[in-house]
Amino acid sequence: MSPDNDAMNQLDALKQFTTVVADTGDFRQMDTYLPQDATTNPSLILKAVQKPDYRTLLLETVTQFRGRPTDELMDRLLVRFGCEILSIIPGRVSTEVDARLSFDTVASVARAERLIELYQGQGIHIDRVLIKVAATWEGIAAAEQLERRGIHTNLTLLFSFCQAVACAQAKVQLISPFVGRIYDWYKKSAGPAWVEADNAGANDPGVRSVTQIFNYYKKFGIGTEIMGASFRNVGQITALAGCDLLTISPELLAALAACKVPLARALDPSAAPSLDLSPVHYDEAGFRFALNEDAMATEKLAEGIRAFCVDAGKLDQLLLAA
Repeated sequence: MSPDNDAMNQLDALKQFTTVVADTGDFRQMDTYLPQDATTNPSLILKAVQKPDYRTLLLETVTQFRGRPTDELMDRLLVRFGCEILSIIPGRVSTEVDARLSFDTVASVARAERLIELYQGQGIHIDRVLIKVAATWEGIAAAEQLERRGIHTNLTLLFSFCQAVACAQAKVQLISPFVGRIYDWYKKSAGPAWVEADNAGANDPGVRSVTQIFNYYKKFGIGTEIMGASFRNVGQITALAGCDLLTISPELLAALAACKVPLARALDPSAAPSLDLSPVHYDEAGFRFALNEDAMATEKLAEGIRAFCVDAGKLDQLLLAA
């Protein structure tokens, strides 16, 4: 590592190998860390609009479009946040289709198209928005249709290799494997037998999952971008330095910015061609079986959808009460 790298904080060093994305609805924090992209979801927007600084965005949206259906008000609020974020960052924002549509391909496509129309109505170019959809079979099918129409997608709640393969087959723009939630499941499953030191860094179950996907994609020249998400600690982030993108909470961005320990690339696409890997393909039956065989992925996907649905419902109530 060069002397210049030694003098950098870990956030600046990470930006040499990886596109850093802010995982927050709190756009006023973004100037501090200068991310390229940003991601949001209903839970993050719900958290933001309960702060006085952001409450006005919700009130203004409801006042301007009072009487419209609640689902439209939600989409307009999400786009309002997205536009504010895009005025700060140079890259893309991810905006999520209502998780309650996770098993409805047709409705997911329609909702995604409306989000894009709302963004375009605000003068935002289509290439600056990624539509987030849960990586169910139906969500992946919706994303495949959207990509064909020039609407780029971010497949979220991704916990398994079979989900990543199916997303690659659908030629989606980006996937978001959830590192921290994978870690959570294995730690809870192990109970008292869990030894943190043995499951840290490259041995972290979430890090291993993303590494497997990264190596497979790079081995076979798959163009879908990989964005590690849902981090619990800095060690998970540094163990994935070199991943295409990493979406990181403001708290962990601050921790990286405060650390001057040298950071080296952990994932290297140039090493993938020499790996002994075979191509994999999933049809619907094969996908559903492979996902069912992975207890962690099955449980975390269902749990994630339920949690996002709960927060979407809470956001509905705030919109109706405003």
